[in-house]
Amino acid sequence: MPRDNEAGAARSYHHGDLRNALIVAAAELIEESGSEEFAMVDAARRAGVSSAAPYRHFRDREDLLRAVGELGFCGMGERMTAIRERLPRGSTECIIELGKAYIEFVTSKPAFFDVMWGERGFMTEQGQTTEEADRAGRTMNGFYLLVDQVQAWCQAQGLEGADPMKLAMTLWALAMGLSQLSINHHLERFAPDVDYYAMLTSSAHAFLAGVKQSPG
Repeated sequence: MPRDNEAGAARSYHHGDLRNALIVAAAELIEESGSEEFAMVDAARRAGVSSAAPYRHFRDREDLLRAVGELGFCGMGERMTAIRERLPRGSTECIIELGKAYIEFVTSKPAFFDVMWGERGFMTEQGQTTEEADRAGRTMNGFYLLVDQVQAWCQAQGLEGADPMKLAMTLWALAMGLSQLSINHHLERFAPDVDYYAMLTSSAHAFLAGVKQSPG
C-alpha cells in the first residue's frame, strides 16, 4: 500500500511542487496548533502523500522546519519590500514603517517566532555549505532592506561618521524587543491599552534625533 501511495504522489506532484506542498502543509499545522510539535507523518498526510515521501526532500523534521522558517522570512521580506517601494528611500517614515511591518508580521504569526528566530531558523555563516549560505542570506533580506534605508537616511542627513549597520541593528533590536513583549503581553501588565506601534514610532524618532546630534 505505501508504494501505491507514493506512486500516486509522484503522479500528483512535480519534484519541486511536492517539496513546496510539504512546507505549506507543515506551516498550516503550526499555525493551526500554535506549536511546532508535529510529526513528519502529519505533514505528509496534510499534503496527501505517503509517510515516506517527505524524506525525498528533507533529511528530517528539523530540516523541514528550517524550510518553514525560510518561508516565513520570505513573507516578511515581501511586506518590507512593498513598503520600501511605496515610501521615499532613506526617509524616517520608511524606516519606521519597516519596523511596524516587522512587529505586525511577528505578532500575527506568533507560532512561527521560534521557527524563524531559533537556532535552526536564524542560520549563521560558520561551517555553512554554499546552499546553506544562500538560505541564510534569504533569511536576512528584510534586515538588509533596513540597513539600506538607514544608510540612505545617514547620507540625506550628512552624517558621514555614522555607521548604518550599527544603527540598523539598534532599530532592529527595538522592533524585535517590542514584538516579543507584544507576543507575551508583558507590557499589558502595566498599561492595558499599550500601543506597541506608537512606542516604536516615538522611540525610533528619539533615537534618530539623538543620532543627528551625536552621529559617532
